[in-house]
Amino acid sequence: MRAYEIVSDGGIDALALNERQSPEPGWGEILVELRASSINYRDLSTIEDPAPRGIAYPRIPNSDGAGEVIEVGPGVTRFKAGDRVAGCFFQDWSDGGISATAMASALGGPIDGILAQRFLLREAGAVHVPGHMSFEEAATLPCAGLTAWNCLLEQGGLKAGKTALFLGTGGVSIFGLQIAKMMGARAILTSSSDEKLERARSLGADELVNYRQTPEWEARVMELTDGNGVDVTIETGGGGTLEKTIEATRIGGTISLIGVLTGGAINPTAVMRKSIRLQGVYVGSRRMFEDMNAAFTHNQLHPVIDQVFEFENARAAYHAMRAAGHFGKLVVKA
Repeated sequence: MRAYEIVSDGGIDALALNERQSPEPGWGEILVELRASSINYRDLSTIEDPAPRGIAYPRIPNSDGAGEVIEVGPGVTRFKAGDRVAGCFFQDWSDGGISATAMASALGGPIDGILAQRFLLREAGAVHVPGHMSFEEAATLPCAGLTAWNCLLEQGGLKAGKTALFLGTGGVSIFGLQIAKMMGARAILTSSSDEKLERARSLGADELVNYRQTPEWEARVMELTDGNGVDVTIETGGGGTLEKTIEATRIGGTISLIGVLTGGAINPTAVMRKSIRLQGVYVGSRRMFEDMNAAFTHNQLHPVIDQVFEFENARAAYHAMRAAGHFGKLVVKA
């Protein structure tokens, strides 16, 4: 079978498409034929800078994929050949709090990922995908979709009538917008592109702020919330935007920190002064994934895909991620 492999620190163009022996499922494992894999910024970072992450060469990248079960190993009872499944980002996090053991089971990092024609998943590290979604759509769920779900519902307790803030129009922010509207919440979204803001409006965004035109966007968010601030924020920028996010979030509100795209540092005084809950979030458990899929099925939610690339052209998907012009998700089709 063919598999992409990180074989050096040479970046995207050094990503190798090599022949590997097709794996065989062992006890409690399932063998999946890849149909689609979505790209996350974490995947790009791993390919571009593998050494600090302790990546052993060769390593198959990508955490997110959906496909069809073609063989099950001994002891497997939850799946059978022909089932449509997606892998869990963490192969060893079924429920409860995150742990070091779970962290060590992340696909496309500590262990091989799924950007291959066939890949193994642990039975406990896979879920059935919503029947109304294509494989391309289902492939966007394991990281971006579940991260947004965890941030808003598990951590933020978002419910109807509350307000959520989303920075940018990447995969997590757009999933967050869709989930917020599904829950009956008010959504405020920022971007530097009026075109992207209008696309967000078409998805139900209630308020839009162009942060290039309005550098003090946190003040505008406060105006839009009658001086109170939002209830929940998904912080994708990191230190470079966090101080503004803190100012835009209400006293006693929740900020889920998921990204460090902007670098920088913050003074923690405002977190204390506003009694804000600042929570680091790294995807979620299988139980959360199954809850999310049930909600998406009930509401017939369809993920937003910006562009689909052929398997042989996967490197172009990473270049598109680096260019940061996408709205929603980038997907590789097998």
